[in-house]
Amino acid sequence: MYQNICYFALMCAIIEYMEQKTSHYSIKYPVTFVIFGITGDLARKKLLPSLWDLYHRGNIVKEYFSVIGFSRSSYTNEQFREYVRKILLQRDPSLDEAEVKNFSECFLYEAGDFLEKSFYENIKLCIRQRDTFFKTCATKIAYLAVAPEYYEKIFENIHSSGLLITCANEVSGLGRILVEKPFGKDVETARELDKKLGSLFKEEQIFRIDHYLAKETIQNILNFRFANHIFEPLWNKNHIESIEIRLAENFGVDGRGAFYDGVGALRDVGQNHILQMLATTIMQSPLEFSAEGIRTKRLEALDSFESVCAEKKTKECKQCIRAQYEGYREEEGVTKDSKTETYFKIYVKSSLSQWEGVSFLLESGKAMEKTETFIRVHFKQASFALLCPLQSSHGCANTLTFHIKPEEGISILFWAKKPGFSRDLDPHNLHFQYKEGMETHCIPDAYEYVLFEAIRGDQTLFPGTEEIRAQWEVIAPLLKHWEKEPLSTYKKGSNEIIE
Repeated sequence: MYQNICYFALMCAIIEYMEQKTSHYSIKYPVTFVIFGITGDLARKKLLPSLWDLYHRGNIVKEYFSVIGFSRSSYTNEQFREYVRKILLQRDPSLDEAEVKNFSECFLYEAGDFLEKSFYENIKLCIRQRDTFFKTCATKIAYLAVAPEYYEKIFENIHSSGLLITCANEVSGLGRILVEKPFGKDVETARELDKKLGSLFKEEQIFRIDHYLAKETIQNILNFRFANHIFEPLWNKNHIESIEIRLAENFGVDGRGAFYDGVGALRDVGQNHILQMLATTIMQSPLEFSAEGIRTKRLEALDSFESVCAEKKTKECKQCIRAQYEGYREEEGVTKDSKTETYFKIYVKSSLSQWEGVSFLLESGKAMEKTETFIRVHFKQASFALLCPLQSSHGCANTLTFHIKPEEGISILFWAKKPGFSRDLDPHNLHFQYKEGMETHCIPDAYEYVLFEAIRGDQTLFPGTEEIRAQWEVIAPLLKHWEKEPLSTYKKGSNEIIE
């Protein structure tokens, strides 16, 4: 009875939460973004298109919205607005040029050096001008779309210049700072960076970005589990054999060799995206469907993880692999004797009692056969699978797959009798794709969610400081273990690892 009451309360909370989000579909209060590195790849490929999509759909409106771009390149305001227009029209030539022009008028530009405090005074002046236009203090959001080596100095300059506090009566918590991954290189550097952030800003001001948490399918995992009672009772070690997460890309480092060579696949996507996906998949029901409730349960899951690959006694350890694609050392910016992995396969276990004995396989690689990202839940074979053939390798087990790339959706593999007189079984799929029944452009991009939720001040889709700490602690022993382990290779465009 108690479980049913708790389940009902949680479902009511989910419904209330979703209604609250949809009721804030359009932002009707002033917001000013300051984007550091606005002429870089991230801004060009993700941030500017995502801001446009939010504008085009009416989530943000011209009367309440402005962007101040900050970078080293020399532009006047009008030249930069033309730069924005060209990017959007190259992306989609069918756009209404008048609407694009109206959107571009929300942008101002300041050229300068991130490391020089004097340039921040110019940005403050721009912010004051926008507040005068809005006739009130706008919500200020600083977005760091720059290389991680600039983070600490930018943090200091933002704080000491009062960039996020430009009105006498403004509450300091109103300003927000968005930080891209990677957040540190190991436990120690992540802790130092967090210490610096914590000394300058309040935790509710800090939005650490892991855009995979903002992907539609990842967001839907909790709703799927808790809104469908046929699955949640099965979500434990009694019914699940293993969970597999794969994040593969069919391209290499694509001009990011100098950055990537100091990071590697495990730090680049394993420490953040993949561990967050696993935590979201196995976390317990939150006491309330809120940012605090969800982040607390994600943290519990992350704190329970331990890599088994550094334990040579386990059979999974023998199957752990780190590898590098052939030709990686010839990529621009990569050292000729690089030991950086571009692929890994590792196993993780959880100390949570409901997941005891369940195997979690985490895998990612660049220059693989195809681009795909999925979470696959392998259920145990029925204890009395009378009709499954004895020679069957699959054992008539069911699988549930959350598809994240290239197309977002959910599918379930089940078994049913073949037509005819035999009792043989065939596999079948129930599937759902987000694009079915709606136009693709109606599905928000992950970065649209990141920007929109930051404007609203909702931290649900952003890892907290303790989550970052827990993620590094999972992979730290493995990174140390790998220092003494050989590096395998594989051919570009192949999934076959050569040990």
